[in-house]
Amino acid sequence: MAIKSVHLKIKGMHCTGCEETIENAVGCLPGVKKVKADYAKRTVDVEFDGKLIGDSGIRHTIEEKGYEFESASINNSNRHIQNGLIFLFFLLVVGGVTFWGKSMVPGLIGEMNSSLGHAMLFSIGFFTGFHCIGMCGGFVVGYATAGGPQSAVTTTTRHLMYATGKTASYTAIGGAMGLLGSVMTFTPYMRGVINLAASIFVIIYGLKMLDVFPALRGFTLRLPRYVTKGVANELRGQRNPLVIGLLNGFMLGCGPLQAMYIMAAGTGNPQEGATMLFFFGLGTLLPLLSFGLIASSVSRSIMRQLVMASAILVIAMGLMMADRGLKLTGSGYDVNSLLSSWQQQVTPADNHLDSRNDVRQR
Repeated sequence: MAIKSVHLKIKGMHCTGCEETIENAVGCLPGVKKVKADYAKRTVDVEFDGKLIGDSGIRHTIEEKGYEFESASINNSNRHIQNGLIFLFFLLVVGGVTFWGKSMVPGLIGEMNSSLGHAMLFSIGFFTGFHCIGMCGGFVVGYATAGGPQSAVTTTTRHLMYATGKTASYTAIGGAMGLLGSVMTFTPYMRGVINLAASIFVIIYGLKMLDVFPALRGFTLRLPRYVTKGVANELRGQRNPLVIGLLNGFMLGCGPLQAMYIMAAGTGNPQEGATMLFFFGLGTLLPLLSFGLIASSVSRSIMRQLVMASAILVIAMGLMMADRGLKLTGSGYDVNSLLSSWQQQVTPADNHLDSRNDVRQR
């Protein structure tokens, strides 16, 4: 026996759920004695028997799950360039709002109705579904191939059962989180504080997905490993698609799902929390259930960019939550209050100019 070890730097880990995905995939390889993935450090440490498997086999397995490897020297320079471009993008956005957004923002706020919110939640779920492929794709394969080749009708029925179970699970837990939020928020002010706290978590999570500030990886809501491993092991042992779908709601190591549950709690409303998770869950189904076709036609780099698109939408939802929280606290710093204050300051000046023009015309 020739025990070897390898230390790998990983790109593409978006949450602590990725640790479980990598550890399970590599841990099943012949000759692997120990594997430890670390989301915050973006590393994977593996001890293995060199006679049974090589370094290339381990790397290939990790790459099959949608992750890549990075070299410290090249990656640091690339990351600085990437962070600079993202920072420049945010500057341009802020500048655009500052110079041209004064007339556009009131109309935009007027369009932020429930339908827009549901469409955005569905979009977040859709883009997040590409991240779900790596974590949950194996479970879908498990029930889809159980018992050997199946007819199209049988396969479709199993997918529908899984979709029903997953959507029901997300909706029920979202409603429970909204109920928990309602119990904790006795007054509008306290509800606003809860909204603000939840929005901070959601915005930080979105920034972590973008990987703009690596230091944010240390601010992670991490559940005990035995909880996430227990759910994952139960999922791997199941072949009933309905049960697998129901258990998916308890994949609490999944970062996007954590963000959605925090959002639901921030609403302080069971119906609203359930509705949020319903639309989010529906969005995740399309990429996940068709991942065989997607995996063969879409490159990993494009899939990562789609996940980044989801991050931008998550940040947008977090900002909307923050604005809602500021409004409930009565701080006067929410968008509508600031716009009203600005309009009140501008109107007297405009009236003064109009009166001076009238005098000159006379």
